[in-house]
Amino acid sequence: MAKNTSKKIKELKGIKPEKVSKEHLDKVQSAVSDINNAYMELGRLSATSHNFLHELAGRQDKLTLLQQELKKEYGTDDINIQDGAINYADDVEVNS
Repeated sequence: MAKNTSKKIKELKGIKPEKVSKEHLDKVQSAVSDINNAYMELGRLSATSHNFLHELAGRQDKLTLLQQELKKEYGTDDINIQDGAINYADDVEVNS
């Protein structure tokens, strides 16, 4: 009997295959695996982003505390962060 004879007999009898071919199965499994990997990567990136946002909030809190300390010490927190010069906006000199 030829290699494809049983396949042709099944086709003629209207018998449907019970399984997909190994090649199709491999392709479907690979596609599903790729999608699952993308979801895992997205979840990892989301968790990393979440952690960075918490770290950023902590750093902003630290700056707020420093600003409060500057206001207490110097009466303002308006300083030049390049050279430390204090900007006393209320004490603007008026040239006559």
